[in-house]
Amino acid sequence: MQRGLLLELDLYQHVIFISTNAVQFGMHLIDQFWPQLPVGITWYAIGHATAGALAYFGIDAVTPGPAMTSEGLLALPDLEDVRAERVLIVKGEGGRQTIRRQLEQRGARIDELACYRRRLPELPQGEVAAKLSAWDIDLILISSGEGLANLLRLLSPSETSKLKDVAVIVPSERVAAQAREAGWDRVVTADNASDTAMVRALETWSARTGG
Repeated sequence: MQRGLLLELDLYQHVIFISTNAVQFGMHLIDQFWPQLPVGITWYAIGHATAGALAYFGIDAVTPGPAMTSEGLLALPDLEDVRAERVLIVKGEGGRQTIRRQLEQRGARIDELACYRRRLPELPQGEVAAKLSAWDIDLILISSGEGLANLLRLLSPSETSKLKDVAVIVPSERVAAQAREAGWDRVVTADNASDTAMVRALETWSARTGG
């Protein structure tokens, strides 16, 4: 399946990279088939870090600017009218399907190149909660909805309830809503998932709390 997608790379009008990992592993595969990249493709990056990773390969990618989310990417003018056009999404296994669903509704033909796999750490039950307690954690930075979901999977409901006094910094209002639904009361929303935005949110939280 991967081989077929890669051989037809020159038939796509749009190629979207979801993360820096997608660039690392995806471009490794692409380079095996296309030492010289085909022309006529518009390349996209979900955020500045991903665009920077693509720049290493000589690709000037379109980004959604500060709105480093699937929704921000979908708002780009180049993706508004994609009827009968082919789009390749380079990503990890699983994850959100927002981009695929929305572009399919706009009439695009979508393929996905899943080039890496995210795995939940194998930890004994109760270990994460014990460490959070022992380290006297006041704040947790969570960079994605999947990261939040994985944290919740590593905690039992009773352990999660003990974290209500722990603040969390999240990258978007969507993830903030998920955190509140999971029981967190102290949720800080960064501008996006970039290191700069997350650190800026941390500095704001620290100044407000004296942390």
